[in-house]
Amino acid sequence: QVQLRESGGGLVQPGGSLRLSCAASGDTFSRYTMGWFRQAPGKEREFVAGIMYFGGSPMYEGSVRDRFTISRDNAKNTVYLQMNGLRPEDTALYYCAANYVSPIGRTVGGYAYWGQGTQVTVAS
Repeated sequence: QVQLRESGGGLVQPGGSLRLSCAASGDTFSRYTMGWFRQAPGKEREFVAGIMYFGGSPMYEGSVRDRFTISRDNAKNTVYLQMNGLRPEDTALYYCAANYVSPIGRTVGGYAYWGQGTQVTVAS
């Protein structure tokens, strides 16, 4: 199994940028499809972006498609989420998730392993 730890969250003004990182340990990172999800207060956890274990074309939720970029560095056992053009509605707790040798899932059930989350707050 794999353990995940997110970092990089914080407070940013609208239009600003943040880069989230998720460091994995405990298993062969290159065999895990990775996803980013977020959960705002009072809302369900939602898919943000995903990338397959071998890389390839990532997948994004519609509202972030032209603003966020997911990438992975298998040599560093890390997946990233570059977030540009942040909006107040992007405010949420952001979670990293992993699933072994699988397609990119867009639901919580598609991932077996989760980090503890990192808070992103977009406000002026």
